[in-house]
This record gives sequence, C-alpha cells and structure tokens, in this order.
Amino acid sequence: MGRLVGYARVSTEKQTLDQQLSVLKEAGCKEVFGEKVSSTVPDHKRHQLQAALAALKPGDTLVVSKLDRLGRTQAEVVARLAKLQAQELYVKTLDGLLDTASLGKLAPLVVGLLTGLAEVERNLVQERTKESVEHRRRTGGKLGGRPQLAEGRQELVRRLRSEGRSFREVANTCGVSLATAHRYGVASCTTTQVDSP
Repeated sequence: MGRLVGYARVSTEKQTLDQQLSVLKEAGCKEVFGEKVSSTVPDHKRHQLQAALAALKPGDTLVVSKLDRLGRTQAEVVARLAKLQAQELYVKTLDGLLDTASLGKLAPLVVGLLTGLAEVERNLVQERTKESVEHRRRTGGKLGGRPQLAEGRQELVRRLRSEGRSFREVANTCGVSLATAHRYGVASCTTTQVDSP
C-alpha cells in the first residue's frame, strides 16, 4: 500500500487553506502541499502542485478535496488523471467522486472513459464554434477582431491630427490607445488637400 499525498488549493484571499489542509491530514495524508493561487494560473506555475506530483512514487495516491484542484479545465483534469494512471499513481477525491485505487482493474477503463468524454466535449466545442462562424459569415454578422471606434471619435482623432497634434496627445484627449490614435489618425496626415478650381 502506497502513501497518501495531499494537495490543497484556494483561489482567493478570502478563502483559507487551513480547512482543506486539516481535512487532508485527517484523511491520512502524511505529506500535504497547499497554495493560494488563481484557477487561471497554468499548472507549471503552481509550485506546490508540482511539488506534490514530484513527491509521488508508484503506488502512491494523490488526495484532493475535489477534482477541479488538478486543472483549470475538464480536459486538463482528465489529461492529468491519464498521466498519473500511466505512472501507476492513484487519485482520490474527498468528495467521494473518484478513488482510482479502489477501482482496481476498472481504473484504466474509467480514466479512458473520462478521456473519451473530454475528447467528445472538445470536438463539440470546435464544431459549435465553426457553425457559429459560418452562420455569422452567411448572415453578415461580426466575426470578431477589434471593435470599430465610434464614428464621432474617429472624426475627432482625424481632426486633432490634422491640427498637428501628436498621436500621444490625440490618444490622451480622445481616451483611446496610442495604436488606435495611430490607426485612425494616419489617414488624416496622408490625405492631401486639393483646392477647388
């Protein structure tokens, strides 16, 4: 029987690690790692998660309060489960959802099923995105990209540039970025006035 290694994570300052850490210790974890880090931070920047994973040896079990502690998305969590399974490591959640050690020979099947479901979900998302883009193309809808500056503000940028104001002054006056001031202000500089006969 391998060791139990615990990992806890909270994402906001208001949340406290203490409760998760004490529950993991009560569950029999001899080593416990915990960190306060946003769920948007990629795995390689979650130093305590990496330390917990490095502490595991074949036959050990990684214990977490919930599966979402293992990744930012369902696909990441499932990929992590598959990787741990391949390394002969187990995962147990304290909410009772998963315990790959108790699944025995069924563990690869369950992880494989979860992997398959995650793949189906990815394909569905890609399909929905493609259909949405095609629909917007057919109906003349917007396809993304930078939103247009309102016509009035475009005119103000052009007028200020034609008066000789710098791009920085124009950006500050109009409340736009320097790049936006440049994009809409360049035309006013390159356009030459032709006097009517």
